[in-house]
Amino acid sequence: MIEIKEVKTAKQRKLFVDFPTKLYKGVKQYVHPLRSSELELFNPKKNVSFEDCEAVYFLAYKDGELVGRIAGIIQRLYNKKVNEKRVRFTRFDAINDKNVAKALFDSVENWAKQKGMNIIHGPMGFNDLDREGMLVEGFDEIATFEEAYNFDYYKDLMEYCGYKKEIDWIEFKLTIPKEIDPKINAVADAVMKKYHLRNAQKTSKNAFLRYYQKDIFRLLDEAYGPLYGVVPYTDKVRKQVIDQFRLFISLDFISVIVDEKDEVIAFGFGIPSLSEVINKYEGRLNLKSIFALLKAIKHPVELDLALIAVKPQWQSRGVPALIIREMLSSFIRNGIKTCETNLNLENNIHIQQLWKHFEHRQHKRRRSWIKHLEEQSISEPIENN
Repeated sequence: MIEIKEVKTAKQRKLFVDFPTKLYKGVKQYVHPLRSSELELFNPKKNVSFEDCEAVYFLAYKDGELVGRIAGIIQRLYNKKVNEKRVRFTRFDAINDKNVAKALFDSVENWAKQKGMNIIHGPMGFNDLDREGMLVEGFDEIATFEEAYNFDYYKDLMEYCGYKKEIDWIEFKLTIPKEIDPKINAVADAVMKKYHLRNAQKTSKNAFLRYYQKDIFRLLDEAYGPLYGVVPYTDKVRKQVIDQFRLFISLDFISVIVDEKDEVIAFGFGIPSLSEVINKYEGRLNLKSIFALLKAIKHPVELDLALIAVKPQWQSRGVPALIIREMLSSFIRNGIKTCETNLNLENNIHIQQLWKHFEHRQHKRRRSWIKHLEEQSISEPIENN
C-alpha cells in the first residue's frame, strides 16, 4: 500500500532532506547537498524566497517504508513574468516504482489545482540558482555540489506520469589550455583600449562583494532575465545568495570587467570543485568538514563554472573574448586543469559559442518537464499526517 504524507513537522522535514542519502547510498556520482542549506531552503523563517513563493512537501511510504519525496512551489514572480499559472516541482526522488511516482505527482497536481494553477513544470527551485533540471544523459559523470543527480529510470517515471519535455539544458567539460591563444589576447587588448575597459580592482573578498554585488546582480538580471525559469533577484534574495556562497568564493576565480564609469559589463565566477569533500562528510558541516572544504578551496585543480554573463549591448563588441581571457589567465595561473560549465539552455547559442575557445565535450543533459492540468479533475483529497 502506498501512503502520501504532507510534511508538517521538524522530524518530517529531516526525513525529506535526508531521503536521498539513503536512496543513493553507494552511488559515487551522487553528491550530497549541504544538509544545513537544504533544511533552511524549506524554512520560511530562513528562506526569504517565501515572500514571493508558496510551497508544499510530500513523503511517500510503501508498506510503511519511506520510498519517495517531492515538493511543489508556486513562484509568483515567475508566473507574473510569463503570465501563466504554473507550479514548479522540485526535489523529486523515488525508488523505481511507477505507482510511487504517480502518487507523488498526483499529490502535487492536486495541490496545484486547489491553488488555481494549471501547469506543472520542473524540476525547478525557488530561483535559477537553486537546483534545476533532471539528468537524462551523463549518468556516469559525478555531479557538482550545486546540481542534483538522479537515476536513469526517472525519465520513464516522468513519461508514465504524463510529463513531456519542455526544454533541455546541456553541460560541458572544458580542458584548460597551457597558454592563451594569441588571437584571444589580441582581440581582448584591442577591446580594452577601444572602449576604455578594465578589470575591477580586488582588495579583499568582503570589500569586493560590498562594492560590486549590486552591479553584478543587476547584470545577471539583465543578461539572464529573458531566459527560461529565471526570476528577478530581490534585495533579500541577493543577500541570501551571497551569504550561501561566501564560504566558496575565491577572488582568484572571479573576473569582473568594468567600463570607464566603473559599471560592471561582464562577470565570470568559478567555484573550486568540492564534490569529493562534500561527499566524504555527506553534506554535513562541522569543524572537520569546514577545514577540509577550506583546503579544497585553496588548492583546487578543477572548477565549476558557476556563472558567466555579458551585458547584451556588449556581446557583439568583443567583450566575451575579454572575459574568457581574464578567466583563462586566472585558471592557468592557479594550475586549474579542467572546468565544468553550469547549465546552458540548449537554445542559448551565445553562451555555447564561448566554449569554442577550449577543448570541450558535452557530457551531461538535463530536462525540464511539463504537464498541463486544465482537463483533469482533482483526485481524492490528500491525507495530512
